[in-house]
Amino acid sequence: MASKRDFKRMLNDVIGSIIEAVYVWQITHPEKPTEDSEKIIDDAIILFDELIVKVNQRGLENPNKHFKQIDTELEERGRSLIDRINAL
Repeated sequence: MASKRDFKRMLNDVIGSIIEAVYVWQITHPEKPTEDSEKIIDDAIILFDELIVKVNQRGLENPNKHFKQIDTELEERGRSLIDRINAL
């Protein structure tokens, strides 16, 4: 397992990249409404907040399993956000 610091950096990088992709879409499509894209950004921030709380949990019985679950959740929900960006 990577350190918590590395895991937090990875989480920040992934969510930041998703938000950046939405901003790029907004800039390249100024004629389209931004309600849907703003909702994706909001959902990405909510995802980050939820996962960072899980990362910071203490007193875990099985830390490796816990962080694998967080990683899986990030991958699944992150992919969902990316699919939503691609569907804009």
